[in-house]
Amino acid sequence: MSTPVDPLPAPVDDDPLARERAHLARSRAALRSMREDVESLDISDVTANWVTAEVLSDQIDKRIKALADLSHTPLFFGRLDYLHRPGAEQAEGAEGERFYIGRRHVHDHDGDPMVIDWRAPVSQPFYRASKKNPLDIALRRRFGYTGGDLTAYEDEYLSDPMDPSGDAVTSKLLQQEIERPRVGPMRDIVATIQPEQDEIVRSGLSGTVCVQGGPGTGKTAVGLHRVAYLLYAHRERLARTGTLVIGPNSSFLHYIEQVLPALGELTVRQATVDDLVAHVEVRGTDDAAAAIVKGDARMAEVLRRAVYAHVTMPTEPVVVVRGSRRWRVPAYELEELVRELLDRDIRYGAAREALPQRVAHAVLVQMERSGEAPDDRVQDAVARNAAVKAAVKQVWPPVDPAKLVLRLLTDADFLAVHAEGILTEDERKTILWSKPVRSVKSAKWAPADAVLIDEAIDIVQRTHSLGHVVLDEAQDLSPMQYRAVGRRCTTGSATVLGDLAQGTTPWATRSWDEALAHLGKTDGVIEELTAGFRVPTDVITYASRLLPHIAPGLTPVASVRENPGFFDVRAITGAAEVVAACEESLANEGSTGLIAADARVPALAEALTAAGIGYLSPGEETTLETRLTLVPASLAKGLEYDYVVLDEPQAVVDGEPDERTGLRRLYVALTRAVSGLTVTHAAPLPPQLT
Repeated sequence: MSTPVDPLPAPVDDDPLARERAHLARSRAALRSMREDVESLDISDVTANWVTAEVLSDQIDKRIKALADLSHTPLFFGRLDYLHRPGAEQAEGAEGERFYIGRRHVHDHDGDPMVIDWRAPVSQPFYRASKKNPLDIALRRRFGYTGGDLTAYEDEYLSDPMDPSGDAVTSKLLQQEIERPRVGPMRDIVATIQPEQDEIVRSGLSGTVCVQGGPGTGKTAVGLHRVAYLLYAHRERLARTGTLVIGPNSSFLHYIEQVLPALGELTVRQATVDDLVAHVEVRGTDDAAAAIVKGDARMAEVLRRAVYAHVTMPTEPVVVVRGSRRWRVPAYELEELVRELLDRDIRYGAAREALPQRVAHAVLVQMERSGEAPDDRVQDAVARNAAVKAAVKQVWPPVDPAKLVLRLLTDADFLAVHAEGILTEDERKTILWSKPVRSVKSAKWAPADAVLIDEAIDIVQRTHSLGHVVLDEAQDLSPMQYRAVGRRCTTGSATVLGDLAQGTTPWATRSWDEALAHLGKTDGVIEELTAGFRVPTDVITYASRLLPHIAPGLTPVASVRENPGFFDVRAITGAAEVVAACEESLANEGSTGLIAADARVPALAEALTAAGIGYLSPGEETTLETRLTLVPASLAKGLEYDYVVLDEPQAVVDGEPDERTGLRRLYVALTRAVSGLTVTHAAPLPPQLT
């Protein structure tokens, strides 16, 4: 391998780096031309009405945004030179050709490709080819950029047996890209995707994939890039059915929100689980014991019983009057119709809508026997008859899901009836509200209550299913939350991302098989990423001391970083030394995160202000002027910083309801650093770290 530089000017024909720069300039010009072509489109002659015009205008606007040339984002990051040899594996149409691999497709005026989308089949060998399996690649070239300018390249001759370089040699440009300082939101990893990551990214749309990955293994990026790949490979289908990325909180979603747009994908919705179930205003909180019971999957059966308990068997016939004729459907026949609908196990609301038509059909059968010839219009009219509607309302009344959940949580007798044999008496007492509530609006709903309402809504009326859902930080979800997500992809697939060692809720999942079962995806494939690309070796080794205590049996992450990074544990006496550690980190290029137990954040904020150091809150975008973020430990998950100062590890542990959860929270905080970690402590360190 080599990393050429450009010490002396040279003619383009004789200087490979100059030739690559020239191709970059031509490619940028071609992209600009593509954008101008879209901007100049005149749709006035093809739009029949204003609705069509609005739709086309919206599609054109999205296309223009997708063709934006981001100056700080390289247009291409690699090159593949294909070499055909008899009997060698080769990509269709790629024999002897050269392709530049980038974030989006770019073509010239003749339609010939200048940059190939990284998701195209012809680009796959950039991530998969090796000396052992070159995939018909003669040369793989990586490019290095500085401030948007192409400044270096690095070659691998994969099909040359005389080339001394082997698979064990690490690409310096690849390492530099992985370790590049982070300022601003999360970046894509399209230039650094590894073979094991690429295999997950390109897995098919029909299957659900669960990715267990420790800190720094790139699981979040893999999930986002899988969405981008699926939108490329199945664009029409997913345009109809929709895609959704679910994150743990708004700070996390803000951090990742620029990844897909940078890849040209603008249509993916992002939300938290709380956003999905926001049917009522959440103003209250639960203690851990109540939240655990409410989040238990058994609550689904309690809700189902409570909903269907509203159905009562008819005791009176239905008499329909039409003109001079009276048509009578006896009670026993009505009961047969009701039991048939119950046996079909369809949604409560769907069955309620079907019952009037069933009754009307029974009336039509009588009409036909008497010699009449009724049609569908007559059946619809009978179904709307006042007597039929009244009977249906009595037998199969409407159910308000929020009122139902409110009654379960406030009426001890009602809960006892429907939770019999499911919840113990102590569990029922745990979730019962101590004070009466006048209405749904005045209730102080907790987050777990909103999930129960969402479950009840689905029992009444089926939830709309999307084509694909990405669920990140999934280890923290309760079984009922998994069910809420699963409802959004019953006819689609999912990508589940998480790390069992980072589960920091009392109801955190114990195994991915269990999680997939609650999600309704028991056929999902579980993949494990164990190569750490982000966290330095010394940092992940130190943090992994906690694994036997928080996730026994889980494979520790093995850092593949050549740069060992910076690591220091300091005994201190006060906040001034924490501030000093932050100042040391800020002397380096990139971002710094000061992570502390939530209760200690106000005091540290005061100390930073007194020292004249500006800082941000999680979710606020770092800038060159303000590169320090003060992070409560409860919000650190999923975030990363070049340098981290971790304040008082024992306080992080003590801030959680139990030691295991506290140690998991500490594990998360310890593994947020990309280049360096400084641990400061006045109190003794947790014994699990020593």
